Amino acid sequence: MGNGILAVLAVLPIIVVAIFLVGLKWPASKAMPLSYIVTVLLALFVWNVAFPKVAAASVHGLIVAVTLLFIIFGAILLLNTLQESGGLHTIRRGFTDITPDRRIQVIIVAWLFGSFIEGSAGFGTPAAVAVPLLVGLGFPAMAAVVSGMVIQSTPVSFGAVGTPMTVGVGTGVESLTQITDISSFVFGVAGKVALLHTIAGLLIPLFLVAILTRFFGKNKSFSEGLKVWKFAIFASVAMTIPYVIVANLLGPEFPAMIGGLVGLAIVIPAAKKGFLMPKEDEIWDFESKDRWDPTWTGRVELKHSEIYAGKISMWRAWAPYVLIAILLLISRLTIVGDWLQSATITLPHIFGTEISSSWEILFSPGFIFIVVAVFTYYMHGMRVQEFARAWKDSGKTMIAAGSALVFTVPMVQVFLNSDGGAAGYQEMPLALAEGVANLAGSLYPIFATFVGGLGAFVAGSNTISNMMFSLFQFGVGERIGGDATWMVALQAVGGAAGNMICVHNVVAASAVVGLVGKEGHIIRKTLLPFLYYSLLLGSIGYSIMWTAEKGIFNIGSIIAVIIWVIAIYIIVTNNKRLDVIQRRAAS
Repeated sequence: MGNGILAVLAVLPIIVVAIFLVGLKWPASKAMPLSYIVTVLLALFVWNVAFPKVAAASVHGLIVAVTLLFIIFGAILLLNTLQESGGLHTIRRGFTDITPDRRIQVIIVAWLFGSFIEGSAGFGTPAAVAVPLLVGLGFPAMAAVVSGMVIQSTPVSFGAVGTPMTVGVGTGVESLTQITDISSFVFGVAGKVALLHTIAGLLIPLFLVAILTRFFGKNKSFSEGLKVWKFAIFASVAMTIPYVIVANLLGPEFPAMIGGLVGLAIVIPAAKKGFLMPKEDEIWDFESKDRWDPTWTGRVELKHSEIYAGKISMWRAWAPYVLIAILLLISRLTIVGDWLQSATITLPHIFGTEISSSWEILFSPGFIFIVVAVFTYYMHGMRVQEFARAWKDSGKTMIAAGSALVFTVPMVQVFLNSDGGAAGYQEMPLALAEGVANLAGSLYPIFATFVGGLGAFVAGSNTISNMMFSLFQFGVGERIGGDATWMVALQAVGGAAGNMICVHNVVAASAVVGLVGKEGHIIRKTLLPFLYYSLLLGSIGYSIMWTAEKGIFNIGSIIAVIIWVIAIYIIVTNNKRLDVIQRRAAS
């Protein structure tokens, strides 16, 4: 069977997701079983993978789903514990003291705090921390999830102390004989990756606020978000400048972590002093809750009663989040991490295949969330019945999320483990990527980021995407006569951007705030920033690869310039559109 036909067949499970989950807005609990069935049929009857291997991949997927549910439960438990103790009331008041403007709040919490948590822990943890915090501040659950997903881009390549680079890229290219020092290779690629992320990441906080006001504001307007463009770009630069410096000086382990931390240290004091802040008569907020679209809210209902006023001090309210950051960072240190990972439940060679599965319980962020929730119970002086209610509510929410994940993750694992069949075909992701490369030819660098994004969309992990495609991307770079290291860099940034639209990340983030069943609605809203990120960086990558041969005015540079001209035009002309909106609202 030809590469083209194989690529078309390999994309079918993704087309099913696109049609039913994104297009028809089916809940993941209904759409993902269809995608799973299509993937299994392809694996069995086209790739001719043995049934025991398909079954083993499915079982491995169920175990991975359990590990995700454990993280979800821990995150929900901490949220509910803080709600019961009154800590969320205090945190909300603290942000209101900085500014009641929701646009500024989402930049600080999602972009800066989320980047720091991503750098510390990765693997979707920012959504488990920042998303419920936004809900605690009074954001609609869907607005919080969308915001949490949009920032799953710039910091992701250096998440979990650089795991997508050191493990993902490092493992992906380790078979290349021309690379004598993997660590040095990864270090060099990391500098390129950081530079590309800094270029695209400049507008991510602006996307964040524009999407917030367009989909969740009274006037349904991008313009109200764009109004704070100066502050948004200031916050972006405050994170990305130290981020790119650290990547080039220290390597891939600390850019996101230090970038987020430095950004917080710069932006919060500046906001308190009113630097680039909206005027008092320009404060933007959501409408009253009784006027929210019913699809915005989930099963997790947060109360902000005045009975909590003054109950918990500011430092005690924030202590659980500070402790999470510290424990996540400590747990990722080699000595401590090795000890925590020793407590592992392992299921080797499932059904006699090479597929094994494991669950590192103590190393999981879910375990840290639970530990911090217990710490909060004592520190906040809670009553037993309050803590018991937090556990009960968290269990109900976690169970609701399970119906989607028990099909989503097994589908992913069958898709990834479709090699070794009697037909002799390479696994579905590589067959799909090979088809794209053959079709695109010398234009492939423009599509390299989309291949990386596809890997993350399917696998739910930039690390896995890099492991799957780094060798392939390097090979395509050599084949078309370009700098193969830039191709690997494009893979890494595309894999990071793919986290914005990744199904099981969206399912997990939604479950934390009880928004199960609205996954398609969320992906439709994050699709635009994903397309911007991938197309801009793919075009810049093409320009870098071919400028020496084709000159500066090549198709890549032209596309990149067009994107930037459109962005600048929209920002410069925003006030005129905003005036029209305000006049309509007044009339």
